Order: sequence, then structure tokens, then C-alpha cells
Amino acid sequence: MAELLARFAGNLAALWVASELFDEMTYGDAFWVLVLAALVFTLVNWIVKPVVAVLSIPLIILTLGIAYFFVNVLMLLVTDWAVGDFEAGGFWTVVGATIVIWLVNLVIAALLHDVGRARRRERRIS
Repeated sequence: MAELLARFAGNLAALWVASELFDEMTYGDAFWVLVLAALVFTLVNWIVKPVVAVLSIPLIILTLGIAYFFVNVLMLLVTDWAVGDFEAGGFWTVVGATIVIWLVNLVIAALLHDVGRARRRERRIS
């Protein structure tokens, strides 16, 4: 459960950064729409993405992994479809936003990993 909450927080930050960088990516006037979009995006990535990825394995292999990027694009489009006031934008905006979301989540994961490593080191010392 803690991992899912961490993913949600990371996705909330990532969607916010992407919406700040891309004018076409909007969430209306209410921050709760962004929170709802992050929740849906987290659940879609947790439940739907593995199924789509498994079904796409032949295409992923054939394209040397490039098709997996479009699985991620699809997850953002599903979030756009599911959350009424959240707008992911046009194709190139969604592609750029997918890259930004990946980068933000990568940085957050690295920071969390470093914090966890430091805590484990402190426990060993004391």
C-alpha cells in the first residue's frame, strides 16, 4: 500500500510538472481534478498497463522496445478519457508529457532510493 501511495504522489508531481510545461495539458481551474487524474493514472498504470504490456510483447520485441513507450502514451490517453476536466492535449503534447512524466518519476524514485539507502545505513551503524 505504501508503494502505491508513493506512486500516486510521484504521478501527481509528474502530471503537475507536465501540465506546467505543456500549455495543451490542462486540468481546469480545480487542483482536485489533477489529484483525480493522478489517482486514475496510478490505477491505470497499476492495473491496465501490465495487461496491455503482456498483450503487446510481440510488438515490443519486434520494435526493440519502442512500442512499450506507446503503451505509456496510451495510459496517459486513457487517463484523459476517464477524467472529464483533465485534457492531455494533442499527440505531440502527449508524447512530450509521457517523457516528462517518466523523467520526473525517475528522479523521484532515485531520491526515494537514496533516502532508503541512507536509513538502512543509519540502522546498521546504530
